[in-house]
Amino acid sequence: MSEIPYKIYLSENEIPSAWYNVRADMKKKPAPLLNPGTGEPLKAEDLYPIFCEELSKQEMNNDDQWIDIPGEVLDFYKMYRPSPLVRAYCLEKALGTPAHIYYKFEGNNTSGSHKLNSAIAQAYYAKKQGLKGVTTETGAGQWGTALSMATAYFGLDCQVYMVKVSYEQKPFRREVMRTYGATVTPSPSMNTNVGRKINEQFPGTDGSLGCAISEAVEAATTQEGYRYVLGSVLNQVLLHQSVIGLETKAALDKIGVKADMIIGCAGGGSNLGGLISPFVGEMLRGENQYEIIAVEPASCPSFTRGSFVYDFCDTGRVCPLAKMYTLGSNFMPAPNHAGGLRYHGMSTILSQLYDDGFMKATSVKQTDVFAAAEQFARVEGILPAPESSHAIKVAIDEALKCKETGEAKNIVFGLTGTGYFDLVAYQKYNDGVMDDYIPTDDDIAASLAQCPKLG
Repeated sequence: MSEIPYKIYLSENEIPSAWYNVRADMKKKPAPLLNPGTGEPLKAEDLYPIFCEELSKQEMNNDDQWIDIPGEVLDFYKMYRPSPLVRAYCLEKALGTPAHIYYKFEGNNTSGSHKLNSAIAQAYYAKKQGLKGVTTETGAGQWGTALSMATAYFGLDCQVYMVKVSYEQKPFRREVMRTYGATVTPSPSMNTNVGRKINEQFPGTDGSLGCAISEAVEAATTQEGYRYVLGSVLNQVLLHQSVIGLETKAALDKIGVKADMIIGCAGGGSNLGGLISPFVGEMLRGENQYEIIAVEPASCPSFTRGSFVYDFCDTGRVCPLAKMYTLGSNFMPAPNHAGGLRYHGMSTILSQLYDDGFMKATSVKQTDVFAAAEQFARVEGILPAPESSHAIKVAIDEALKCKETGEAKNIVFGLTGTGYFDLVAYQKYNDGVMDDYIPTDDDIAASLAQCPKLG
């Protein structure tokens, strides 16, 4: 038995007291958000009608390396943080690999995922600004669940537009949100102008995160005292999620281990960005080198088959333009079961880092993901979320490569949350009726052709 324990815990006093802003160390900053009407770069105050003022400032902050975590947010973090870094001894043994596998487990709170790290911060700033409530979208439901918990804590109203396919596949996740006081609407709905337009354009659509974002933004901007909050993609969200990577790095340092490879699932970028931020910071400063792998679904392959261009962040085209790896804002992903990864674009931070060669990306098929999820569950005792299982799949693949070469690499991956509300998906996999839809080149080309043409 190794001297390294199964679980490496930090103390409560070792929870980060400040978020790390990786943009401060990026020599090539993410491209600015653009006004979709004028094409001009946006300033923080231009975002005030949509986002909370302090969050708008964080969104535009490319200079401050560290941003203090407010005391009320830090007190809330202490209810479930620090989260454990786990050595996957049982998985290593089952694979027969010399690799050392570690995972950062973010599912040890009622929301079941890492999303609470940013939800509580955004709810805090909304309360501090004196708002009545917030609106948002959710894919698999983890972000909506986290935000409903955070708004209940601060006494705010919460309106959630949930991607229709997930609303139907995950009724119990929906009920958790309602238990915490949120109103949950399947998207696209007939409640908003943009929802009605999308339903007319795509009859019978299962929806997408891009659709739900459009509806949530419209709902926020048409109600007095409301602002829109987002669970992924934005710079401010990756900032808040940096607590994941900071704790991971501190736990590895505590046991004297340097990661060789860091793997995370990639949908909009919140988990991956948070996990890798301090490691990428060392790479940007020339202090260390790591192999970083983003894993996305083959049904929605923004990095691996998208283009690095300016595009709308939402299907309804009401949000600012962001330069990112995208499949086109009109891209409608297949109704796969990793609802949190069904987004047409990617974080501008991660897009720039990927384009600059600081990370690699790969895509994996849905059935292969669930095979890896069940293999992991049977030996490690945690039922993983479908999103997290994308990282598990590639971590297993890389560990098996080590078995062939004899290398004892230190592999770290993010286990973003649990899959106990995803049992319909597991049922379909176990019944052999899960499919692997992969978009054609023509599908993607047609969607990308509709991206705005900028000079």
